[in-house]
Amino acid sequence: MKMLLTSGGVTNSSIRSALVELLGKPIEECHALLIPTAQWGHPLCSPQTVWMSTAGRWPDQQGLTELGWRSVGVLELSALPTIGRERWESWVAAADALLVDGGEAIYLSRWMRESGLADLLPSLADTVWVGVSAGSMVMTPRIGKQFVEWDVEGSDEALGLVDFSIFPHLDYPGWDSNSSDSAARWAAEIEGHSFAIDDHTALAIQEGEVRVVSEGKWLELNA
Repeated sequence: MKMLLTSGGVTNSSIRSALVELLGKPIEECHALLIPTAQWGHPLCSPQTVWMSTAGRWPDQQGLTELGWRSVGVLELSALPTIGRERWESWVAAADALLVDGGEAIYLSRWMRESGLADLLPSLADTVWVGVSAGSMVMTPRIGKQFVEWDVEGSDEALGLVDFSIFPHLDYPGWDSNSSDSAARWAAEIEGHSFAIDDHTALAIQEGEVRVVSEGKWLELNA
């Protein structure tokens, strides 16, 4: 699976170009599925924020569904165990991109495992995983205790499909807890290789190679 791991979505031309490169064809020729599941696990999200993501109505932000896809559908992971894998697996296999929204990464990890999607991902060689915030962090080994908002098991361990962790929304205006100093303290706790990225930065992963795509600010930590 190819990945475009972002903090804020496809927010500039450099990230958009990286997405097109990973897709191997124009966005307008591609089919996408939006996965909003992570939002249900985060206390700051609601049915209204899920609608804003689905409809592409976040103010002053071009993130996921509004990029000009040939088609966009919604894939709610918590529903998949009730309908059977033989039905939904074909939907995923037919998608060029999975657009994975932000929210609570550990909650998302739980439903990726329970739905069976996590097991399917290694077979999706040509599919592009486009993550936003928690949708990116879920692919890492750990997210850090301060990002756990759904503390059922008390763990910050995610799927570990990449070998680095991600600190999102670096130096976001008004978010003191996302400062560069906070990122350094977070990295000391994580101990493993990690990146702190702002909303104008992405990590493009193909065939194991990680490339930073940025028109903003980013830090590599514990390299």
